[in-house]
Amino acid sequence: MTTSPAVSVAPATVLADAAAYAAAVETATRASAAYYETGESTLDDDAYDRLVRGIAAYEQEHPDETSPASPTGKVAGGAVVAGDVPHTVPMLSLDNVFSAEQLVAWTASVERRTGPPVEEWSVEPKLDGLAVAARYEEGALTRLITRGDGTAGEDVSHAIGTIVGLPRTLAEPVTLEIRGEVLMTEEQFERANTVRVEHGGAPFANPRNGAAGTLRAKDRAYTVEMTFFGYGALAVPASGEELTGRLGEWGHGRIMRYVADLGVHTADSTAVAPRVLTTTEAIQARIDEIAAARPGLPFGIDGIVIKADSAADQAAAGFGSRAPRWAVAYKLPAVEKVTTLLGVEWNVGRTGIIAPRAVLEPVEIDGSTVTYATLHNPADITRRDLRTGDKVMVYKAGDIIPRVEAPVAHLRTGAEQPVVFPEVCPQCGSEIDTSEQRWRCVRGRDCHVVASVSYAAGRDQLDIEGLGVTRVVQLVDAGLVRDLADLFTLTREQLLGLERMGETSTDNLLAAIDTARTRPLSRVFCALGVRGTGRSMSRRIARYFAAMEHIRAADAETLQQVDGIGVEKARTVVAELEELAPLIDRLVAAGVNMTEPGATPPAARAEDGAGAEGEGQDTGAGASTAGGAGPLSGMTVVVTGAMTGALEKLSRNQMNELIERAGGKSSSSVSKRTSLLVAGENAGSKRDKAEQLGTRIATPDEFAAIVADFLDTGA
Repeated sequence: MTTSPAVSVAPATVLADAAAYAAAVETATRASAAYYETGESTLDDDAYDRLVRGIAAYEQEHPDETSPASPTGKVAGGAVVAGDVPHTVPMLSLDNVFSAEQLVAWTASVERRTGPPVEEWSVEPKLDGLAVAARYEEGALTRLITRGDGTAGEDVSHAIGTIVGLPRTLAEPVTLEIRGEVLMTEEQFERANTVRVEHGGAPFANPRNGAAGTLRAKDRAYTVEMTFFGYGALAVPASGEELTGRLGEWGHGRIMRYVADLGVHTADSTAVAPRVLTTTEAIQARIDEIAAARPGLPFGIDGIVIKADSAADQAAAGFGSRAPRWAVAYKLPAVEKVTTLLGVEWNVGRTGIIAPRAVLEPVEIDGSTVTYATLHNPADITRRDLRTGDKVMVYKAGDIIPRVEAPVAHLRTGAEQPVVFPEVCPQCGSEIDTSEQRWRCVRGRDCHVVASVSYAAGRDQLDIEGLGVTRVVQLVDAGLVRDLADLFTLTREQLLGLERMGETSTDNLLAAIDTARTRPLSRVFCALGVRGTGRSMSRRIARYFAAMEHIRAADAETLQQVDGIGVEKARTVVAELEELAPLIDRLVAAGVNMTEPGATPPAARAEDGAGAEGEGQDTGAGASTAGGAGPLSGMTVVVTGAMTGALEKLSRNQMNELIERAGGKSSSSVSKRTSLLVAGENAGSKRDKAEQLGTRIATPDEFAAIVADFLDTGA
């Protein structure tokens, strides 16, 4: 088996001598105590893992020097004090592996203990939260206990009723204990920080910090929500013979299905649902799938848990002092690191929005060096109380742009300084409109002509070949282009007068601009760069209204009939179109297309009886936003893998356009609402999930046949 591409093993910290070992033990113990008690560790996960592996390596070479305080072989690193409530069965930690080779070695060690090979392994996400035990008596939730030192935990029953997925009453009147993780989703974390700051508190550094602080908090003036994911269940002395027998015989997978049937939230309802697999190759493939899905999850995971599924295999493998021998955590590369905020840059975008960007002390995250991160807006900086010089928690996953989550307030020294906000536009020196959360130069698009024109000419907008940023700069500097409409008035003589513009390049550029005039309305609307819209939203608007004149005539209430447009976004679009009115008029005068092929105007739909579907009804299937019938009418379609045949040259954006032209709605993830999955080569986890859900699957050739009548229009 080959090493997983999703995981790279970070080197252990090298401890040169006894003094370095003693310092490492002290640092790890402090960090572990803070991590499990409040979530405010001085080390991020990656640094802690490397330090503990270094401690273990030193102890292996110098067994006589092992410190009693060492975190190795202990639940919670041995740093958490026992609570007041004894556990009915020890609540242990998990050992870790970091590579495919280590996983193979671990499964072999389990099978040496079980005798016959383990037939089934359960594979599930390792959720980044706090382990708790929920005790139910005759179906009623009576007590909630933290893991503590593994033998006894802290009573946090005051949190009952504030945790999503942990019902007060089960579907059956059974007595048992359900174990799982309490965490904050990204949405809950953002909401918690908003409420916390409103009440004068410092923002939480990360979701785990937020969950730890919230779970233990008593008598707060406010309440914030958390989420529970169950990962196990066990009988307690009062369970009764029947339930005790069932739980003692069932495999882990069956137990978790039972827990879900009782009404408790488990990972089974997520995109990384647990699976029971039979080979290490299948386990590794599932690990890679979960790692790939990680960036899109609404909650944090830091690994994948692999367990021998059957009760007999678990009993045969047994337990160690720290962890069960039949379960292990396959750790993923850290996507969160602590680094220093060196400063804040202010950049002006194509619509005049003034966006802050964090300048960071370089830090390695998930295989790449991060030196910049997203800061949403000035209000966000103020809300998070970010200061130059702060130690900050930086988050990165997959291809998502890194972002600063919050300052690590407990690491402040007093030398940190307030972030300096600009008083005038950094681009042109004009005044700044600060009336909204996102500040904007009063000159709007005129402030950054190069950015707005380059965006409009991009592949997913007007796709003007030969008009890159360098050429746009040349045209702007020569005074030939002041906005998008000027592109369509350029003459051959004007272009030939520019440096590095010969006859061939001039003719090619003019031909590309002429082709751009014929793009569908959805592309033109996207090219305008209306705030609050992008490629997908532009397609929905264009398909709903069919022509620019209908979009411009729509008020905010009418715009809300388009799927995904709420009250605030509708107001923004109306205001933007008023601002863009002179530019749109000039584009119309220049002969730029302002209609969407195949779409039916709202008035025409109303006349033929189809209007009701477009007047505020559920547009989840995409029919009303499409504005007309088609082979995909009422269907939600997901595309995955590499396209072949007639679809081979289409970008993913062009595939989405094709779906919507044919009456469907494009989506990026497979769910119960998905009507059709177009699965190309190397389809991966989306195909697996579609098969599990019984979703219809089509090859690229089959899909091309379905939408054949729409392949030659647009795109």
